[in-house]
Amino acid sequence: MLSVTESFARVIHGLTVEHLTDHVIQRSKRMILDTLGVGFLGTNTEVFHKASEYSKIYSSNVASTVWGQPDLRLPPTYAAFVNGVAIHSMDFDDTWHPATHPSGAVLPVLLALSEALPPSPKCSGLDLLLAFNVGIEVQGQLLRFSKEANDIPKRFHPPSVVGTLGSAAATSKFLGLSMTKCREALAIAVSHAGAPIANAATQTKPLHIGNAARHGMEAAFLAMLGLQGNRQILDMQTGFGAFYANYSPKVLPNLDSHTWLLDQQDVAFKRFPAHLATHWVADAAASVRKHLVTDRALLPIDRIARIVLRIPDVQYVNRPFPDSEHEARHSFQFVACATLLDGGITVPSFHKCQINRPQVRELLSKVELEHPQDNLPSFNTLYCEISVTLNDGATFTERSDTFYGHWRKPLSQEDLREKFRANASSVLSCDTVERLTEMVENLEDLEDCSVLTTLLKGPSSPEMFLLRLTNI
Repeated sequence: MLSVTESFARVIHGLTVEHLTDHVIQRSKRMILDTLGVGFLGTNTEVFHKASEYSKIYSSNVASTVWGQPDLRLPPTYAAFVNGVAIHSMDFDDTWHPATHPSGAVLPVLLALSEALPPSPKCSGLDLLLAFNVGIEVQGQLLRFSKEANDIPKRFHPPSVVGTLGSAAATSKFLGLSMTKCREALAIAVSHAGAPIANAATQTKPLHIGNAARHGMEAAFLAMLGLQGNRQILDMQTGFGAFYANYSPKVLPNLDSHTWLLDQQDVAFKRFPAHLATHWVADAAASVRKHLVTDRALLPIDRIARIVLRIPDVQYVNRPFPDSEHEARHSFQFVACATLLDGGITVPSFHKCQINRPQVRELLSKVELEHPQDNLPSFNTLYCEISVTLNDGATFTERSDTFYGHWRKPLSQEDLREKFRANASSVLSCDTVERLTEMVENLEDLEDCSVLTTLLKGPSSPEMFLLRLTNI
């Protein structure tokens, strides 16, 4: 009888493009488009520039593209690292259930590898889609081995754990490793995994995604060289079980009865760059604002006595007075107040000058949190109720059970395209943005992925460079 670890290796090694369903292909193409867009936008951030400057000390005979940087190429592991950092630098990337950011640790790895491999045989779009979905599937299966994983995390950041193994699995699949080497790659990846949730809301959090991408790729490379790990790493409480309470792993089904988790569970796409739980808050706050503001009038801040948010108890998103963009992205209170004040949240909402507005600070001082017992900290069940009480005693209450962009209310394809265009156009020309959109939406028909990676390089003309400067 196969061990759990061996069953994972069997799935990674044995899945083929014939196993891909139309539904999985369509969903994963949406994930790839969104991830590229937030990655391009993320190349404008301070944390990306710090990560890329650091990575320049590494060199090799093989190099891969850093997205949006035509003059910067890095060894594949470090290209995957900095592109992973860019993807999560603004917390704008997709979110799955059980809780993780699935795409950011996988896509940069595959695009870096597609450039690094010999030109023959060519890597096709279907090859990319298969390896991408293997990396996503491994993350989802691991998350289902513990009830703790169903909740918003309290101890560690899930992508730093399951994302590292997803990267190792995707790399192993893309490189065509044997079942034994796939198993070793997973074992090595477990020893690379993990990052504490205490670094949420700091510049270090995006490194979790970048490190997951890099470390998973390194694990596969080391397995190729013959490095060995524990053969039952996924079976043991002292193996992968060290990360999760109530860890109860199960052998995966045979390939002839394989079904994809992505077929059953879609991801959420964010409409603004902040922790997913704040999207319920923004949705409810926008609804209650309609009771307070008519036409183009300003919010009557001086008439507001009290703002109550009824939300799950998620400590690292409870930040009463954030003083940085990263803290503001992880603040129930800030997102509620900015939405009440401005009517919505956008990318510039998290600029320092917006966070420190006197009107925002005044509203923040009026916010109270309540944690109803039925409002559990799960992205699948949580809700937000907001009540605004005026000085005359009038109270207005609205509730959001599901926001637009959640898997229960998915973004339309046109709205997803618009998000991609808005994000990618901060770096790429309009023509390149449209070509990338069309290419990703027809990825299963692409014969050579090098055509795709060529478009990721970014501006090469002085005009595009100046355009980018104006967008920072």
